[in-house]
Amino acid sequence: MALFAVPGGWVVQAYKYALDPAPAQERSLWSHAGAARFARNHMLGLVKAALDQRAAERSYGITENDLTPGPGWSLPALRRAWNQRKDVVAPWWAENSKEAYNTGLDSLARSLETWSKSRTGQRAGAEAGFPRFRSKRGRASVRFTTGTIRVEADRHHVTLPRLGTIRTHESTRKLARRVEAGTARILSATATRDAGGRWFVSFQTLVQRTTTRPAQAGIRHPVVGVDLGVKAGSLMVVGTPALSRSSGCPHPRAWLLRGPGCAGCSARPLGRSAPATQRPGASRHRRTAGGAHKPGSGGPTPVPRTCAPTHCTRRPPGSPSNIRSSSWRG
Repeated sequence: MALFAVPGGWVVQAYKYALDPAPAQERSLWSHAGAARFARNHMLGLVKAALDQRAAERSYGITENDLTPGPGWSLPALRRAWNQRKDVVAPWWAENSKEAYNTGLDSLARSLETWSKSRTGQRAGAEAGFPRFRSKRGRASVRFTTGTIRVEADRHHVTLPRLGTIRTHESTRKLARRVEAGTARILSATATRDAGGRWFVSFQTLVQRTTTRPAQAGIRHPVVGVDLGVKAGSLMVVGTPALSRSSGCPHPRAWLLRGPGCAGCSARPLGRSAPATQRPGASRHRRTAGGAHKPGSGGPTPVPRTCAPTHCTRRPPGSPSNIRSSSWRG
């Protein structure tokens, strides 16, 4: 399936509004969210039973070609299987929009695809576990991609498929003005219920935006880039407008971690066996922190115009102890 491509000059943006549904509309929202959860759990149970059957057959020594055919877990395959079973397992399915069941099936298809790719090494990151069954106490959500989805002209109502026109707590004028002007198009709407019991609707839209030049694009003076890193040898690099490195120097606070008499070396052997205020290096840390802003103590100073690499075990004279600005004018 081809991925959706965002046209040039357009961006994908979401607009979220709090809903104020009537009692009948809230019951319908619960029904749609429950239908999505039921479709997902039912098809997940079907897939899990088939996988367990195949695993049992392998333990009996049956070859792969003779195993029970496994169910497909792509979205089209799950839809076909659901349509064949819905009249038996969910005779009430017509009470809700077909988008409700598609919400649960799409969620299951994505979860199974993630698990499959993670198990075969096609997905980077931590190993993903097998999908779990959803509970009634979980997050209630339903997504609509087809049907009547719009914001009304009065700026205080939205219309969703099978749910009708629902009042919102806040004005929808920002989205409505863009839709009327032709600079925005609604792609989908997702109704969710938060932990506090309030329903929200999120519109996924395509918004046309004029590309503007960044404010920093006109800067012609050198820019200082500070790479703090996790090592004492981190650099402070001065870049030119062409983004080439011109000079660098050791991290200003590297002196704290070097030398046999530094605070880090003296406090390290003791570890956490004594209170922080009684450690050998505690007084040195307090003196450093207390004198950082005193005149003549090497407190916050502007980044030097040029700096040459230095290699020493003690603090370089005149080196800044704190950096508060990321750029300066030459």
